[in-house]
Amino acid sequence: MTGDRRQQAVADLERRIGHVFADRDLFERALTHSSVGDGARKVRHNERLEFLGDRVLNLLAAERLLALDPEAKEGVLSPRLAALVNGKACARVARRIGLAPALRLSGSASKIGARDSDGVLGDATEALIAAIYIDAGLEIARAFFVDAWKEEFADPASPRGKDPKTQLQEWAQGRGLPLPKYEVVSRTGPDHAPNFNVSVIVQGFPPEIGEGKSRQEAEKSAALEMLLKREGRG
Repeated sequence: MTGDRRQQAVADLERRIGHVFADRDLFERALTHSSVGDGARKVRHNERLEFLGDRVLNLLAAERLLALDPEAKEGVLSPRLAALVNGKACARVARRIGLAPALRLSGSASKIGARDSDGVLGDATEALIAAIYIDAGLEIARAFFVDAWKEEFADPASPRGKDPKTQLQEWAQGRGLPLPKYEVVSRTGPDHAPNFNVSVIVQGFPPEIGEGKSRQEAEKSAALEMLLKREGRG
């Protein structure tokens, strides 16, 4: 991507998120993937911002869920929260706000399709939320979140519905299929901050993969992905 095209994409992104950054270096860092420089030089990338953004996102999503359903119990809210903050949801938001064209990636990462990777887009979305929070405060970050996530809240298969695992079980049983099976595909990261990838298998359908910071969260994410793929699910 040429410099002019990317700068236009950055300007378009700022317009869509409704905030003009005072700290331009911070904004640029939020959009910079760790591949930039291909290890040849030290570049300030977005991984540390992603760490903060994950926490800000969880706070804003939890706050919004409580406001929308003041009577809901923790057991109901937890899977709804997981559906709103998982990597797939963040990647969908990234695509809706046009984040991909504004990203800085190495040439090699771009060639292998990293610009359209759910993982890269989801992480960058979290970094962007952190950058907005640092640059303008929680109120502006909240305004961005409410607008950017409105389609996620409107999706009947995710935050307002039942636990995705329960929905998927009912969906399978309603078609006379065996219960879904969940398998851990991988567990990475240190013990204090693990990351799980879990597959869900429903007889007769391709498996789907979910990601989460616990096995339970990853299972719910996988179940949600299966439900979303079956939407139009007759």
